[in-house]
Amino acid sequence: MISLEDFKNDPQGKRFSDVLKDNRIDFQDVINFFNKPEITRRMEDSELHHERTPLAGIVKEFERLDSVANFLGGYDAHTTQRFRQAIGALIRIHMEALGWKTTGRKGSLGVRAKVKPGTSTPDAYYNKSGISQWFTKSERYEKID
Repeated sequence: MISLEDFKNDPQGKRFSDVLKDNRIDFQDVINFFNKPEITRRMEDSELHHERTPLAGIVKEFERLDSVANFLGGYDAHTTQRFRQAIGALIRIHMEALGWKTTGRKGSLGVRAKVKPGTSTPDAYYNKSGISQWFTKSERYEKID
């Protein structure tokens, strides 16, 4: 189980203090979601059995959480970018705790719809295809021997 303190003390996680302070999304709820045993199991299974990123194994359920859906759909992609990056850091912390390491490669989760550059309309930067509505890619992992 990863705590909010673990995230704050992680070399990468501590760079997301702005996300933790953002009152539009409760990051503790996000941590609680990722701490569920069935979620961490599906993240590992996604890499082991499906050769997909850990986020691919749980992204649909994650994006359906009310708080996550409201935040990602209620603000433009420039506003939600730091949150999405923080999710990547949280997944890395979990995967490392489970005995995995990053590969330096990214896996695709979706393809963005075309929008005019600089668009600040909420809900404009959605994915037109792929398994995720809001995330386009995430880190791949490999098991440490």
